[in-house]
Amino acid sequence: MKLSTRDANSYFAKPDASRTGLLIYGSDAMRVALKRQQALAALLGEGAEEEMRLSRLNGNDLRKEPALLLDAVKAVGFFPGPRAVFVQEANENAAPAILAALEDWAPGDAQIIVTAGALKPTSKLRKAFEGHANAYAAAIYDNPPTREEIESTLRDAGLTLPSSDVMAALNDLAQAIDPGDFRQTVEKLSLYKLNDPTPITVDDVVACAPTSTEAAVDDVLMVVAEAKPHEIGPMMQKLVAQGANPVTLCIGAMRHFRALHRAACDTSGRPTIFGPYRDRMLAQSRKWGAPKLETAIGLLTDTDLKLRSAGQNAPGMALVERTLIRLAMLARD
Repeated sequence: MKLSTRDANSYFAKPDASRTGLLIYGSDAMRVALKRQQALAALLGEGAEEEMRLSRLNGNDLRKEPALLLDAVKAVGFFPGPRAVFVQEANENAAPAILAALEDWAPGDAQIIVTAGALKPTSKLRKAFEGHANAYAAAIYDNPPTREEIESTLRDAGLTLPSSDVMAALNDLAQAIDPGDFRQTVEKLSLYKLNDPTPITVDDVVACAPTSTEAAVDDVLMVVAEAKPHEIGPMMQKLVAQGANPVTLCIGAMRHFRALHRAACDTSGRPTIFGPYRDRMLAQSRKWGAPKLETAIGLLTDTDLKLRSAGQNAPGMALVERTLIRLAMLARD
């Protein structure tokens, strides 16, 4: 069965121990790993490794020895409690072994948890889990974390949910950095507030936030927001040569302009923008103003939808470059 993004997040927090298995796949290995880590911890509880209730296999090993998975699934544990077999970095070469284990699984066997990279709709692995009556498949997209996910990360770190302005600052930060970096920042914030009963403040978040993000993407977004369309082409060529993903670049642009919009709408006099470009971004937000920034976010949303459309045939980076040039020209008007 296929899980929607919303249902998947709920399931990762409270997985069903009676299920045959769970496939978690996506292009961002860090996002996939974090969701897998959450699901296994909720499914098995504490001490699973020490009690040998969790077995780990690599997808490449199953190509050479396909019986490894079924043996691990059927093995009888010494300790009571739910058991799982985790197959990491699975691909189509591992599909025969995984499909055989799904077919032979019986109640009482260890649950089969599989992680993989981006899988096409025709993937045998994906089709097997999506079509299974007692197993789930969940796609992890490169979207920014939701408010619920941010709140869950805070609770996991033992932090009390902060005020709305601090949540807004954390949301901005979560949009700007990778999920693994955000989780580390929250853990750092937890240590920072150790034995400090006062509520979390924006200054606390700024003190714990990373000082930089992806430099190459930041550079092109600075050029766009500062209305320099003639510089976009050469910088896009460099990003293409580095293997940049158009969807990732579009999401980065969306984060940038949403941060500018939040700063432009701020009435407290202390807009929450992070990183080494803070002063430049504050200047950009004042120059653009909220109405133009709303137009920019609309253009980026349309581009993002086109990139994800099944009928999209135009080169993705060309679409993004055209949108960025339009944005730079919009800033000049």
